[in-house]
Amino acid sequence: MTEQPGFDYQSLAECLAGVDEVGRGPLAGPVVAAAVILDPERPIEGLRDSKKLTERRREVLAQQIRERALAWSLGRAEVHEIDEINILQASLLAMQRAVAGLKLAPELVLVDGNRCPQLDYPSQAVIKGDALVPAISAASIIAKVSRDHEMVELDSSYPGYGLAKHKGYPSKAHLEALQTLGVTPVHRRSYAPVRRLLDTTGDAS
Repeated sequence: MTEQPGFDYQSLAECLAGVDEVGRGPLAGPVVAAAVILDPERPIEGLRDSKKLTERRREVLAQQIRERALAWSLGRAEVHEIDEINILQASLLAMQRAVAGLKLAPELVLVDGNRCPQLDYPSQAVIKGDALVPAISAASIIAKVSRDHEMVELDSSYPGYGLAKHKGYPSKAHLEALQTLGVTPVHRRSYAPVRRLLDTTGDAS
């Protein structure tokens, strides 16, 4: 489905699920997806693309989504799966798992982006859906909040990389830490900066 600003996507189905993922770009950590079915009787103000919200605002909205949504679920693909099947397929797998975890069966699933995972329900991809479809915005928010929390926890297990700050993205500090400290089990070995470092050190495991 092409971008349609102002269109009431909720009118497409009474039980509509929005799906989005976060974590395609980082060098470390899983890719996390969420599926959300909002309750029209319990609206949530301020839903928008998670990347355009402050961290504090995301936390507040994530709590409201978990409390007010008719159903929500998280799905993920681990680092070893990303390395085995590539990040695109891993992202689709995480979204598939998120939808499978919903306690309600949606009539329609709207997925952010230009392609859908294989699902047991009718689905459509929506370009820029995280800015256009409230249910997708909600999914992007709880997926990002969940993944950010996990990266903060991983920072305690792997200190020195700054995972709590950059969330695994290839910042200058992260790349420098990789050079100094080496590759950890939570780094994506198929990603070029990590792969190059492994090739240089001779560690291809």
